[in-house]
Amino acid sequence: MSDAMIGAVGIGGLLLLIAANMHIGIALMLVSYLGLIALVGQNAAWGMLEVVPFTFISNWTLSSVPMFVFMGYICFHANLTRGLFDAARLWLARLPGGLAIASVFGCSGFAAVTGSSVACAAAMGKVAVPEMMRNNYDGSLAAGTVAAAGTIGALIPPSILLIVFGVIAQVSITDLFLGGIGAGIATAVAYICVILLRVTLKPSLAPRITEPVSWSDKISAMKGAMPVLLLIIGVLGGLFGGLFTATQAGAVGALLAIGVAAFERELTWRVFWNSVTETLSTCGSLFIVTIGASMLTRFLTMSGVGFMISDSVAFLNDQPALLLVGIALIYLVLGMFLEPIGAMLITLPIFLPLVQTAGIDLIWFGVFVAKLLEIGMITPPIGMNVFVLSSTVGKAAPTAMVFRGVLWFFVMDLALLGLLIAVPGIILAIPQAF
Repeated sequence: MSDAMIGAVGIGGLLLLIAANMHIGIALMLVSYLGLIALVGQNAAWGMLEVVPFTFISNWTLSSVPMFVFMGYICFHANLTRGLFDAARLWLARLPGGLAIASVFGCSGFAAVTGSSVACAAAMGKVAVPEMMRNNYDGSLAAGTVAAAGTIGALIPPSILLIVFGVIAQVSITDLFLGGIGAGIATAVAYICVILLRVTLKPSLAPRITEPVSWSDKISAMKGAMPVLLLIIGVLGGLFGGLFTATQAGAVGALLAIGVAAFERELTWRVFWNSVTETLSTCGSLFIVTIGASMLTRFLTMSGVGFMISDSVAFLNDQPALLLVGIALIYLVLGMFLEPIGAMLITLPIFLPLVQTAGIDLIWFGVFVAKLLEIGMITPPIGMNVFVLSSTVGKAAPTAMVFRGVLWFFVMDLALLGLLIAVPGIILAIPQAF
């Protein structure tokens, strides 16, 4: 059997294992190890199994991942993010669909203190959906808004997806973060447009709140949001101001989150312990997947399958728009079945050479991929944000209803993808300015 055939069999076996619901990290490592045995023998394969995981995990840049995750969990368990929604609610409630728009603002703010869209959807789901239900909002609009707005968490920095992409593609994580700001703002604006359009066409979806809100109440609400706003300014301001690197920003953010939670008298041993254990669980699973993807990269390179696939679509190098459309379709399909980081790490060894040959900017591509993968968080049958939100809210938001609600946002996301391809400056303007 030729090396290329071994690589092809390995990819087929990987897809079968994932379809059989094996943990994606274990599937990646198992297929890669067995494939390397077939290519170079057991001793060499065992040597790679010893070296590759340590080499990859010892990358200093990855140390920011557990710190950013820890920062997000501290904010989540200490209820620091409720003030963001309360402030947005009082300032925006009288607009058409004002509470839904406030949810988008709340998710955008929470995105700046955590790199997880799931955590974003869960945190906002606890406070925003019940508030909209109490004000007679349509259930699908309320739940769909929060599930979709949670995907902003992977775009606005800090973003775990962008950190992992930066490590794999060897590009500046700070530049990726800056590019994510443009895409995140564009997504938030697009979602607000969806809400305004739906409520304008059918006002009964979101009854207007006519109760007057005094300026003193609005200012008081801003005081409640100030701790998280200061945390956001401290982390992102220091990062983009050059006071510390993207790697150091995670540790600074975690320390600031602990300080803010303690100042607000929300830091208990239970909050701290839950944040630590959930961070360890999340990062453990994440690093198993990244180690497996690193092994797969070695296997595909040695088998020549990656080069074979690249050569088969080489004719698209002169047509980057068509190449991006093809990549987008693949990611949209993968997003229906795989979690984002796993889907990204499986495909990057194949897609990165194609993108570089086509002359596509890797900073732009990294943010574009993050946006594509987050769309998968609201598409059936997996739709992780949908299931998390449904379990968080309970019977008030059954899964089928949430999927109906996110359909409008999914259509807008497809239009936004086309806009990002047509106007790359949406992503690149801020990195280029810096």
